[in-house]
Amino acid sequence: MAKRSVRGDLLRHALAAEAARLMVEHGVDDFLFAKRKAAERLGVSDHAVLPKNTEIEAAIEEHHRLFGSETHEDELADQRRHALAAMRLLSDFEPRLVGQVLAGTASPHNEIELHLFADTPEAVVFQLMEHGVRHRVAERRVRLMRDEPRSFPSVQFASGRYDVDAVVFPRDGIRQAPFSPVDGKPMRRATRAEVEALVAG
Repeated sequence: MAKRSVRGDLLRHALAAEAARLMVEHGVDDFLFAKRKAAERLGVSDHAVLPKNTEIEAAIEEHHRLFGSETHEDELADQRRHALAAMRLLSDFEPRLVGQVLAGTASPHNEIELHLFADTPEAVVFQLMEHGVRHRVAERRVRLMRDEPRSFPSVQFASGRYDVDAVVFPRDGIRQAPFSPVDGKPMRRATRAEVEALVAG
């Protein structure tokens, strides 16, 4: 039993590392897809040894440390500066930075993820139009309760060379953060002041 457990741990670690590599180097942004692709590449058919999302996130951090720490830090700082620019543009909607750019695990492929709070999504669209910002409207599914995910409008645009995906919640949505796809806990959200502090170092 001990040997089987050790083998399982080694496989899980290898799968987490490969899934992390796929997410960092190839822009894969779905944890489940990354796990399955990693298992396929490593010839693993036992789904019981698939790593948790938190293990993959830890492996992403390790990947950045091993294969480009300085480059990653520079890129992350640039992403956060452009996130801050987008937050200033949309300051009327109490923007919050979420996701990998906030967590510090983002690669150049990752979008800047924002949460906005507005009476209507059209108000966000009008704000972008007034500033001549090209955009498109889409939908994002997020989990607010332990039940099925709900769809919310999102507005997608560019801040410098980075794509921004801003999910628009009702005004009172600021009181309840959705559950994180990484660890299942309420998502961490950063205010503009908190992002300014991150950018300032």
